Amino acid sequence: MENQTTAVTEFILLAFPIDREVELLFFMLLLPTYMITLLGNILIIYIVMSLSRLYTPMYLFLCNLSVLDILFTSVISPRVLDNLATGDKNISFAGCITQCYFYFFLEMMEFILLTSMSYDRYAAICNPLRYSTIMSLSVSIGKFLFSWLGGFLSVLFPIILISRLPFCGANSISHFFCDSGPLLALADTASIELMNFLLSSTVIIFSIILTGYSYACINTTILRIPSASGKKKAFNTCASHLTIVVIAGGITAFIYVTPSQKETLEINKIPSVLSSVVAPFLNPFIYTLCNDTVQWILREMWVGVREVLVGRERELFSRVSKKDH
Repeated sequence: MENQTTAVTEFILLAFPIDREVELLFFMLLLPTYMITLLGNILIIYIVMSLSRLYTPMYLFLCNLSVLDILFTSVISPRVLDNLATGDKNISFAGCITQCYFYFFLEMMEFILLTSMSYDRYAAICNPLRYSTIMSLSVSIGKFLFSWLGGFLSVLFPIILISRLPFCGANSISHFFCDSGPLLALADTASIELMNFLLSSTVIIFSIILTGYSYACINTTILRIPSASGKKKAFNTCASHLTIVVIAGGITAFIYVTPSQKETLEINKIPSVLSSVVAPFLNPFIYTLCNDTVQWILREMWVGVREVLVGRERELFSRVSKKDH
């Protein structure tokens, strides 16, 4: 009899080799984390969009980054939650390729956007008198569009090639989502893995180099500021962005900027959790902790909400008192 191979129509996400009870525990931890991530980033978007005085490049970049975080974590977390809750590890071929594409599209877009944000901070601190001209509304919109288009195109061709690979026989992915490394390990192709490495490393390394150059210039300018309060104020405008760059750049470079990922598939699971779940969860807190303006607005909002609640409580108490009399 002739050997026959069947094309793969679905994959199995093996995730972590843990018991069913531990999976349910992870579900109870991941669900509130995902909800807080959504609420925190939605709050940042609401604050920026509801206050016209925040319609500046810096806060529009933060708003764009919050939209990106919502999309990025939503590509991974809902599917993982479903797998943990139901125990069903299967994902269709089309769903797997789609998840892989959007994950890397949003990942590359984040690096391009963070690089644009570093240039915005460079212009604000190193050229304050020309800032409004350098970072005009049209320039900011152009950077937003370039970030989306650059992320879209940078991973389109590799994903098309991956989707056309002859996946036959083995369909178990040693990961909790459809990452390119485990997919390429199933197909056992070196050429696409090399191209994927070159494209991803080019975007990430150039992003880190350009961001590093911007902050070298920013640091030089800050050191020339005579007053300590001026230095602190200038640093605070960059603290949140720099923190996110260090976290995102470190994790992503560790996972993907390696010539071959087959030997490190198991090791990469933990940093992948940090990248896809923990980082989007922490970003809204980083924005608020490192940004004085956002902190002040949140305090004002809390005072307003508390006054409304106290007013309603007093009104309800007076009504009850009248009824008692």
